[in-house]
Amino acid sequence: MAVKYCIGWGSACIQRKRVFSVHRGVRAPLLLDPEGMIRSAAAISAHLVRPLWGKKVGASPTRCLHQTLAMAKRLQAHRLDGIDHNPWVEFTRLANQYDVVNLGQGFPDFSPPDFAVEAFQQATSGDSMLNQYTMAFGYPPLTRILADFFGKLLGQELDPLKNVLVTVGAYGALFTAFQALVDEGDEVIIIEPFFDCYEPMTLMAGGRPVFVSLKPSHTPEGGQKSSNDWRLDPTELASKFTSRTKALVLNTPNNPLGKVFSKAELELVASLCQQHDALCISDEVYQWLVYDEHQHISIASLPGMWERTLTIGSAGKTFSATGWKVGWVLGPDHIMKHLRTVHQNSVYHCPTQAQAAVAKSFERELRHFGQPSSYFVQLPQSMEQNRDHMIRSLRSVGLDPIIPRGSYFLITDILQIKNEMPDLPGAADEPYDRRFVKWMIKNKGLVAIPVSIFYSVPHQKDFDHYIRFCFVKNEGTLQAMDEKLQKWKAELKP
Repeated sequence: MAVKYCIGWGSACIQRKRVFSVHRGVRAPLLLDPEGMIRSAAAISAHLVRPLWGKKVGASPTRCLHQTLAMAKRLQAHRLDGIDHNPWVEFTRLANQYDVVNLGQGFPDFSPPDFAVEAFQQATSGDSMLNQYTMAFGYPPLTRILADFFGKLLGQELDPLKNVLVTVGAYGALFTAFQALVDEGDEVIIIEPFFDCYEPMTLMAGGRPVFVSLKPSHTPEGGQKSSNDWRLDPTELASKFTSRTKALVLNTPNNPLGKVFSKAELELVASLCQQHDALCISDEVYQWLVYDEHQHISIASLPGMWERTLTIGSAGKTFSATGWKVGWVLGPDHIMKHLRTVHQNSVYHCPTQAQAAVAKSFERELRHFGQPSSYFVQLPQSMEQNRDHMIRSLRSVGLDPIIPRGSYFLITDILQIKNEMPDLPGAADEPYDRRFVKWMIKNKGLVAIPVSIFYSVPHQKDFDHYIRFCFVKNEGTLQAMDEKLQKWKAELKP
């Protein structure tokens, strides 16, 4: 008959000369002999209980022991190291403490077009099956219209099942692409300034970001600064490609700068990607928001680029409905199949009703495409007026806006203010634009985003005299901005 001894909390049980430590259903051998059981158990108990001495009276010894042991383990994965800080949280929290006009975050504060709202309402109140799962890689009417619509623009015959993937916003498309394609040690070229998720997504996938900066060219005295004056140095860009380069991330129109890449610039990028057998991840969420008769060109439409490019889009930016969180990625099947693998093993499926509303909205736009009644014609015309309004207002207080040729945003140069007010409160190593934005929130009631957050750490000090404003706002918000700026202007008078 087996002999069984029990000690401690839970039990330490000896059976057939083996000791098993049993704690919360976990049974592990201690490999003690029965004769040494009492002596060894005392030693073990003392070793485990010692960290609990001095704990608050009344705490369960089992619970304290469990917590003490658990705390000795690392909780977070190593891939999260260095990417936990989010500046958006910091500036949003600060803005909520003051009476401000928020021109920082990039979302419209006006409604989507009526046809899109009606499509969403119909999706939520019509066919009851839209409350259920749809196809994992996209609601079939949406993948079909995306294939038809963008196939014409890209000059490709797109298969809705092989060349289109619907994702949880463009953010989800980016994350899926990085997880599917970037491996440990792969290099990813990122053009600065860059949308701030590109770097952490590269790092989480195990890749190494390699940065190359757009640099402003000289503007003649009295001339207007333009986002398209910011250019890549061809030699510097070429030097960033190595045998380890897996992909280049392109964002046109660019956030935060508003630059629309020209065909010549895209041809340079395309040539280098082909020469070095690199992929191109092209973030084109602002493709319909292009101003001053500039034109958006998808790099995938250039010769030899479809086979190595992922083109990412967003219904949120397309139809002014950022909360719908519907995005997509288009590309060749030999790349897309790997994104589908990530998708089916993560989110698996996106909300059906929002996809149905986006499908109806694209169907409507296809019928009106290129006509004055098209939302893709009306929205940029309206936002160009907003942009010009904001530029005039910012100039009235001595700010120096750089005219964007696309996107939701403009950046303004605050170098003159930096020279006049160099000693704003803040940490000594904190970039000037971050200190300035905090000062502006507290003292002027205006929220912007410091442009240095869109740069890698080594380059932040070189570009810390720019701040970003969002002009995709309703008339009331722009008027409230004017009131804040007029008050600021009055304070400037001697």
